[in-house]
Amino acid sequence: MPGGSLKRATARLLRALLPAILSLSVASVAHAQGTMDFSGAQTLMGTFKTFAVYAGAVICFGGLIFAGIRMMSGRFQDAIPGLFGALFGAGVLGWGAGWIGSLTGQSM
Repeated sequence: MPGGSLKRATARLLRALLPAILSLSVASVAHAQGTMDFSGAQTLMGTFKTFAVYAGAVICFGGLIFAGIRMMSGRFQDAIPGLFGALFGAGVLGWGAGWIGSLTGQSM
């Protein structure tokens, strides 16, 4: 076997084994990692839940005020969108906060 073909065979073998060597070295680093801490995610979701509670309360209260002013002036048909706004706010307040809390196992 002449020297040139041995060099080519070695280069071909190295090219074939390089992906395996690289993946094994990365796999050993991946096993060295520790656990992941999700306490920051729970804090963030708690913030979202608090926002849903306050936003729902503001929407609900605003819709009731809007509807009440329209009803006191005698325009009952104009009060209907305000009542639906209050219903939407109550949904955000109840279902939104409950759903966000259920994602992290928080109690209401």
